[in-house]
Amino acid sequence: MDVIITTPNVMAKVGALGRILGPRGLMPNPKTGTVTMEVGKAVKEVKAGKIDFKVDKFGIVHTAIGKASFSAEQIADNAKEFMATIMKLKPAAAKGSYVKSIFISTTMSAGLQIDPKSVETK
Repeated sequence: MDVIITTPNVMAKVGALGRILGPRGLMPNPKTGTVTMEVGKAVKEVKAGKIDFKVDKFGIVHTAIGKASFSAEQIADNAKEFMATIMKLKPAAAKGSYVKSIFISTTMSAGLQIDPKSVETK
């Protein structure tokens, strides 16, 4: 199970599963578009490859760009697309280098550092 999508009226029942879903990152949330009246639209977006990323209080962006079943090319394409999205979201007022470092890792492994200049998009 990757994503749980629900309507607001069912959210009270899903909320009872918070102890199970919360730690796994599966709890539906209106901010991420997983609590909506347009369930069909949300399902299409998720199937089309919609990804969500989180930014912590230190300015570090966390996201998943692939799964073990993906080919190396698919993961590389997802990484390039993610970096392009990050660069598009760069505020006009931001000066200097916007991406200072990039690390990639599997769920339970040490991260590998990647040179930011090797993946930057224009």
